[in-house]
Amino acid sequence: MMQDSDIHTFPWGHERRFNAYSNYFRKLFGGRVQKLSIDAGFTCPNRDGTIGTGGCSFCNNDAFSPSYCNADTSITKQIEKGIHFHSKRYRKSVAYLAYFQSYTNTYAELDELRRKYVEALAYPGIAGLIIGTRPDCISDVILDYLAFLSSGYYIAVEYGVESCYDRTLARVNRGHDFECSVSALEKTAAKGIVTGAHFIFGLPGESREDMMNEAAIISRLPVKTVKFHQLQIIAGTKMEEEYLNSPNDFELFTWNEYREFFIKFLERLNPDIIVERFTGESSPHLIRNEGWGGLRSEEMTKLFEQRLEEIDTWQGRLYQARDNEAGKEI
Repeated sequence: MMQDSDIHTFPWGHERRFNAYSNYFRKLFGGRVQKLSIDAGFTCPNRDGTIGTGGCSFCNNDAFSPSYCNADTSITKQIEKGIHFHSKRYRKSVAYLAYFQSYTNTYAELDELRRKYVEALAYPGIAGLIIGTRPDCISDVILDYLAFLSSGYYIAVEYGVESCYDRTLARVNRGHDFECSVSALEKTAAKGIVTGAHFIFGLPGESREDMMNEAAIISRLPVKTVKFHQLQIIAGTKMEEEYLNSPNDFELFTWNEYREFFIKFLERLNPDIIVERFTGESSPHLIRNEGWGGLRSEEMTKLFEQRLEEIDTWQGRLYQARDNEAGKEI
């Protein structure tokens, strides 16, 4: 049996073998913090014709939005419903963060953004905002306002980067290149705002070697938090049609394959980066889901951490052995 003296504390200040998002918030707020998803009625420039139509080929917001999110309901009411929803599932939180999740939540004039953000912050117990957006929908004016808010609240901007490869971004109809993401992250970090980024493993045309090589690229980005998840092909998306026509273009993972892949990826990832999520729950809208068995996020995290223990590895174990300027093995 492990004794207290045998417990190893990693550079991020706790014994878990990756730099976990939940531990980051416990340290910051002194207890559990719950994100409350909000649909504030925004759209996307890749849907309304500004830069494209149809959106990204993998996107279906209905596949991941909680039941209490509805743009026809006020932000205040959505927060109220969200608190009630989470209070039945989890232990009490010391604070809540309003998560502007659906579509592009900086895609409006500043006056409209200010009105919606302020409404969320006015709700009792809301300690800050997490704002999901695209890297091509940010401006100095918006960043200056968010920097102002960050003097009194927790403010994070989470960018959908999805891939480090321009060929992939073009193929999934993303509407921007990787340099656009790098620029947005750098500008946001320079304002002292918490930066987040989202990546998908398994996008069409990418080999597993391509995906693994992203560890060195991401490790150099000015990101505080990251979300990773496996590609899930959702019914009703353009990607469903593409998959049915060209299934061999996709490197889709089974659960066991993904767990082993991500552990190798994690070993190469900068240990200063906080990992919010390494996989996504299976969506009921999936058209293909072999080998995942309906696992919930909590179950996958437990199995993932058990495997880290079994093989005695951790986030960043191989990071120091890499030339991160060149992104190659020494």
